[in-house]
This record gives sequence, structure tokens and C-alpha cells, in this order.
Amino acid sequence: MFFSKKVFSTAAVLAIFCLANLGPEAKAKPNVLFIAVDDLNNDLGCYGHPLVQSPNIDRLARRGMRFDRAYCQYPVCNPSRASLMTGLYPEQTGVLSNAGDFRERHPGITTLSQHFMNNGYFAARVGKIYHYGVPLQIGTDGKDDAASWNTVINPIGIDRTELEPVATLQKGKYGGTLSWRIVESRDDDHTDGKGALEAIRLIEENHPDKTGKPFFLAMGFFRPHTPYVAPAHYANLYPLDKIDPVMEKPGDRDDIPPAALADRVHQRELSLAKRREIIQAYYASISLMDACVGKLLDTLDRLKLADNTIVVFFSDHGYHLGQHGLWQKSDLFEGSARVPLILSIPGMKNAGQSSDSLAELIDLYPTLAGLCGLAKPAHLNGVSLMPVLNNPKAKVRQAAFTVTRIRGKIPGVKKNNQLGHTIRTERYRYTEWGDGKHGVELYDYKSDPDEYTNLAKRDSAKKVFTRMQRLMQATRAHTR
Repeated sequence: MFFSKKVFSTAAVLAIFCLANLGPEAKAKPNVLFIAVDDLNNDLGCYGHPLVQSPNIDRLARRGMRFDRAYCQYPVCNPSRASLMTGLYPEQTGVLSNAGDFRERHPGITTLSQHFMNNGYFAARVGKIYHYGVPLQIGTDGKDDAASWNTVINPIGIDRTELEPVATLQKGKYGGTLSWRIVESRDDDHTDGKGALEAIRLIEENHPDKTGKPFFLAMGFFRPHTPYVAPAHYANLYPLDKIDPVMEKPGDRDDIPPAALADRVHQRELSLAKRREIIQAYYASISLMDACVGKLLDTLDRLKLADNTIVVFFSDHGYHLGQHGLWQKSDLFEGSARVPLILSIPGMKNAGQSSDSLAELIDLYPTLAGLCGLAKPAHLNGVSLMPVLNNPKAKVRQAAFTVTRIRGKIPGVKKNNQLGHTIRTERYRYTEWGDGKHGVELYDYKSDPDEYTNLAKRDSAKKVFTRMQRLMQATRAHTR
């Protein structure tokens, strides 16, 4: 694992520092509001997007720290969520698809929320934290882990109960393909709107002043996962003529290994007008989710809980809207692996700042445990981000790691269950498909931020290639 010895030698001091900064009312353990979002990329106001309106997430960023180089460990829902909730990498959980269950390999493992329960917290889930088949499993427990919660609530709204009017690229399919609907409706008609109201009720009923114990509330929003179902008043924020879709650049794929291209049916055939319509619905879904986040933040303020509640906001993975001709997720380009991540700690001295420090979602477990003064379980493989919260320029890892199954069609290979692995450093991304047998990629984000030039076979990049190859080998030694 790549961290400095100084990180661990100062961990206890940092925990005391962070908790001390909470003020005189924070002697009790802090609450945790854990906000997980489904299929959200970094198209947010606080990340500099010129069009997307996300005032409440932006408000949270002003209260906390925004991580500009945060990455998922698998760009698909179930493996990513199993990883961050257990503190293990995907190849260690054994969950490498949406069909897996980490309890099969680790029946007695203590999950993140379970660790808080074991230390006197009330833990509740509303919506999607572990995997759901969206939209059909909305309103059920999905692939939930019962041992992780004291209480669960499964909201259901018109994005599940009214599927017939939803437009889709594949008739009768809504989750694994592009699908969308803009409808005259209230926020509370939607699953996320109903979920926010249920979360508010749980906060009110489990206020530490009433129960004598802190809470760990996990709110899992479904939007902007497909189908992008959103109220018309949010779509109106995004006039179609203001949306400038990414179009596939001629020759972009010439140096990309086929294994890297996770194409989906009909998605490269979309017209400019259809792209605008789809992106409008995706952005409207983001604004719906953002409004729900705002209701939760308002509740913390109203109940005087903001001064003793840690708020975490993240997405389970990134999301493409046409980059490299790709839509949705599951590949290993920046757009699929990078995630928004905001941590707001009451009283933090660096509120409103951002950090370029590399971070992984697997780091959330040790970070939250440390911030709340809980012991770190021995099985955790992430590193604490507390040094970065104290100093935005601090670095806790050399590379961020992501893995995925090969979905691209490989010439001459009929059935393929091999994996692709990638590491992201401050400047470069290095990717191996099938341990390099099916292709290698190397991108320099300083000169090529859109990943148009694969340097893997360039003589001019030999030294960088060799260095990144060695770093990959060292990284995989602790992620297997």
C-alpha cells in the first residue's frame, strides 16, 4: 500500500485535532450522514460544470472539502458498493459483477455501518446503498445486507411505478440502456423525493437528544441512474440549445484496444438532437437529487445537528455521456472511474477548499472510523483521508486503483471473463487488459486531458511506461 509512515504515526493526533475542532458541544460522538448517489459523474457546479445547477451539493462543498481526484474501485454498482462498504478491494470481496455477494467469501466481515452499530450507533438505510437492479427492484431490499442496519426503508415512486411512458433505446429495458422521461410532477412523486422525506423522519425520530446515541444514516439516491425520470421544472433549467454534447472524434479509437471499449446497443448511433434530449434528462435527474440533498442539509440545520454531524457525499462510480463514443459506465477511462467526493466535518479549518490528493472510495471506511474515534478494523485496505482534511496539499497514496471485467469484443475471443486493471497517478493513467495480453494504455493528462493519445507504444514514453508498469505490479500486490 502506498502511504507514508508519517500518516499512521500522526493518525491519533489528527483524530483528536478533528474532534477538538468540533467545539464544546461536540463531546459526544458525531453523527454521520452518508449520502451515496447512483451513476453520478462530476458534472456539478462545485466541480466547475458551466451548465449543471447543483446549489445544494455546492453548499455542502463550501462547508466541507471537495476531492478532485477521487476514484471508484470498480465502475459498476455492486462491486463498487461492496468494496467501499467492506473496506476490501473488489478482487478481495469476490464481487466482480452485479450478481455477486461479498458474504459468500466473507460471511463474518464487519461492514462500515455494522462497525458503527457495534460502537453504539443507530444505523439506518434509506434507498440504495448495496446493489439494486434499477429500476425493477426499487421498493424492495434489492441485494441489501441485513446485518448492516438497525432499520431500512425502501421508498418507491413514479420512476418505478410508471415505466410504460419511459423512452428507451431497447424496448422493455430501462436499467442497462439509455432510458429517460421528463414529466410534470412534484419532487415527492419520485423515489428520491420520498426517500428524502423518510430520511428526514428518521433523523427527527432518532435525534441524539431523544435516543442518547449518535446515528449513522445512509441515504442512497437512485438518480441519475437510468431511467432518467425527472420533473419538468428541472428539465426547464437545461434548454436543449444550451447543451453541447461530446461527439466522437474521428480516429479517437484507432489506438484504443478493443477490450477497452464497452459499447452498448445503439449508443454510437445517436443523433445530435437525441443526445441533447438524453443529456437534458440526465442533468434534470441530477437537479432533482440535488434538491433532495438540500432538504437533508436543511433538516440538520433546523434540528441543530449540523454542528455535530459529519456529511459524506459521493457517487458509486463515474459516467460517460458520449466520451470516446461511450455512454454510461463499466470501462476504465477517467470518466467512468472518477467520482465526486465531498467530506464535511463540523468545525473543519479547511472548509470550502479542494484537494488534488488521490483518493479511493475504499478510503471512506478508515476515514469515518478515525473521525468518529472508532478503532480501525484490522481487515481494512483503504487509507485514512484525515491527513488531507487537515492539509489539502497532503498526499496519502501514489496511485488510485480501479478494476473491471472486459466488456469490449476481442477479435478471436468468444468468451471472456478476464479483467482490466488501471492506476491513476497525479499525471498519468496506465491500464492493462488481461494482464496486458489484450492491450495496454498510457495517457498523460497534462498534455492530453481527454485521453486522445495512447502513449503505450510510443518510444518517447518508454521511461514513463516502465515506471507505471512497475507501479501497477506493486499496487496489485495489495489489491488482489
